[in-house]
Amino acid sequence: MTGNDYKTTIHAMNITADQLIIEALGLPLQLRAFVAEKLIESLDASPAEELSPAWRAEIRQRSREIETGAAVLRNAEDVFKKAYAALK
Repeated sequence: MTGNDYKTTIHAMNITADQLIIEALGLPLQLRAFVAEKLIESLDASPAEELSPAWRAEIRQRSREIETGAAVLRNAEDVFKKAYAALK
């Protein structure tokens, strides 16, 4: 892909990829991490795979918890440090 390919307008949102990136970078850290995770997961997913109703319900529930502040979000760096320390 060339640099110009990324300038293509995403018609459904009427926004360029550059604009989308700028907006995403303006999100709070934890929300950027969530968006990045979902984008990376989408690269691994097979187009033929459908999410089960149970997984869809789980995703909706977790999203609601994040949006309402009910979920306790932790810094990934701290979580990994603690996990690595526990392995020693």
